[in-house]
Amino acid sequence: MNLNLLQPKAQQFIVDNLKSNITKLILKGSPFDEISVQELANQIIAKQKSEQKLATWFSTNNIYFPPKLSIEQTSSEITANYKANLVQGNSIIDITGGFGVDCFYFAKQFKKVTHCEINEDLSTIVKHNYQQLKVNNITTFSGDGIHFLQNSDKNFDTIYIDPSRRNDIKGKVFLLQDCLPNVPENIDFLFSKTNQILIKNSPILDISSAISELKFVKEIHIIAIKNEVKEVLFLLEKNYESNIQIKTINLLKEGSQKFDFNLNEIVSSEYSEPLAYLYEPNAAILKSGGFHQISKQLNLFKLHQHSHLYTSSNLIDFPGRIFKIDSVLNYDKKKIKRLIKEKKANITTRNFPKTVAQIRKETNLSDGGNNYLFFTTDKENKYICILCSKIN
Repeated sequence: MNLNLLQPKAQQFIVDNLKSNITKLILKGSPFDEISVQELANQIIAKQKSEQKLATWFSTNNIYFPPKLSIEQTSSEITANYKANLVQGNSIIDITGGFGVDCFYFAKQFKKVTHCEINEDLSTIVKHNYQQLKVNNITTFSGDGIHFLQNSDKNFDTIYIDPSRRNDIKGKVFLLQDCLPNVPENIDFLFSKTNQILIKNSPILDISSAISELKFVKEIHIIAIKNEVKEVLFLLEKNYESNIQIKTINLLKEGSQKFDFNLNEIVSSEYSEPLAYLYEPNAAILKSGGFHQISKQLNLFKLHQHSHLYTSSNLIDFPGRIFKIDSVLNYDKKKIKRLIKEKKANITTRNFPKTVAQIRKETNLSDGGNNYLFFTTDKENKYICILCSKIN
């Protein structure tokens, strides 16, 4: 941590160059004797990446930014605020603290927060930033979070873990047991220190595999922002053996779309040809696998077992995209060409043997316009094309 970067002139230089061409800036070299141009460039790039994701850090004076990878990997303020509202109590420990965004929001719900970070430089940066953010109830510890717990006689109301999904040997991994720290391997020890564990997982991890690796799973929260899944959270409660609740949320500018269901509930869908309206679930629901649950709860027909598109005769409020069906035809590229006169369409495929790129090549349809085409399979296993108009 180069403290010279916090000098007023250096801070002003960073602010003044937030929109500068970084390559040209590096070629010019550093105007400061005690600061390298690479250090300046990193502060500028990391601050740029924080503008939308970490507005509080971006707008606070004298924030010291870590390498850009730490910014890319950290929770956004939106998701940090969401998860902080899932737990509460007197004390919480984050054993994989990172840039400290989650702890910042946990500090609004807990009296005492402990931030553990194995990277000493990053831990120092986080401690400095908490002082600038005027947070007084977070204690930082530089070292391995599991070792901290092993050497501590304290218990905590909640343990929070964001395991690293990169392994030096295996690269990017898809199972919890391959992440660092290895939560399944340490689960019994962790429950000797708390009655509640909150685990943040990447969307690439399989939910059913994670459940089988863990124990006492109570809730699974799937968080999407603007229809892109960002985090999958597992809330564990000691000795909990009842039904697992799946809670999905898609956070949008105009509000949020929520859909919850019981993972253990056995439900089935009814099927129909396309009716008056077509519904496409948001990304959080698609990740959850609640394909029959949404059909049952909202009284919708499914087009096909594997299509994950829904239909109804009457318009309903729906957690996803909603369309008015204009026409339905069997897949025939010549008919589709004749039907779309403006030669533009927004194309989606669901349970269909051809990709969007292949369909565009066959039909000569460019992207955009007001037409929405869904290529899918109907309940009779026929390939169809559904022409729709989007309902806002």
